[in-house]
Amino acid sequence: MSAGTMDHPAAPLLQILDRAQIGPAAAGLVLDAFSARPAPVIGVATGSSPSPLYDALADTQADYRHTTWFALDEYVGLPPGHPESYAEVLRREIIEPLGLDPRSVHLPDPHRADLQAACDDYEGLITAVGGIDVQILGIGRNGHLAFNEPGGALDSRTRVEVLTEDTRRANQRFFDSLDSVPTHCLTQGLGTILEAGQLLLIARGKDKAPALRAALKGPVSPDCPASVLQLHGRVTVLADTAAASLL
Repeated sequence: MSAGTMDHPAAPLLQILDRAQIGPAAAGLVLDAFSARPAPVIGVATGSSPSPLYDALADTQADYRHTTWFALDEYVGLPPGHPESYAEVLRREIIEPLGLDPRSVHLPDPHRADLQAACDDYEGLITAVGGIDVQILGIGRNGHLAFNEPGGALDSRTRVEVLTEDTRRANQRFFDSLDSVPTHCLTQGLGTILEAGQLLLIARGKDKAPALRAALKGPVSPDCPASVLQLHGRVTVLADTAAASLL
């Protein structure tokens, strides 16, 4: 399914919008996928950047009964039901506002004794539904995509990842202290992400500007995992003026 196998993939389509426009614009792109396939499969990202999209989707009258959703990642080490686990974040931001059947929203299982087996099973589940039609993405300050930190393989699959100090500090605001932030996670790999039919990256805020510039204008390199966007061919980037300030 990946457009990343193209000899000359099209450059990411960049739209610079006012903050208030990003949610509705992103929702429009996701809803287009609903009309293109009877049972669309949507990949979802957590974090502050995609939140306006989920708010906008909740405001629509769309029928989500036949949709399937896959999360990009999940923390390892948090107890079930922890409010900052991505399972709980998705419950608050997507499942309940959109009226989804919880069984239609999937995350890699961080509570399995064999974490790599959990990752392999997650890959198999994505394959079993025919792949992801639209993958929603954010971008980390260090250029990470999902929780693929700098230095990893550009063709990686779903796996256990060690979170960098920068990523943990960026996420500290959701926890009581830095010590409370998990050190490990399960994440879709860059190779997994590139197999989605379409990628939708949302970038908001001045702190994302250097990473967005490296992702879109720099070399394709493990130093900036998000630079793999250049390899796909069907990428839309919605950025506010602050995030796009260095482009």
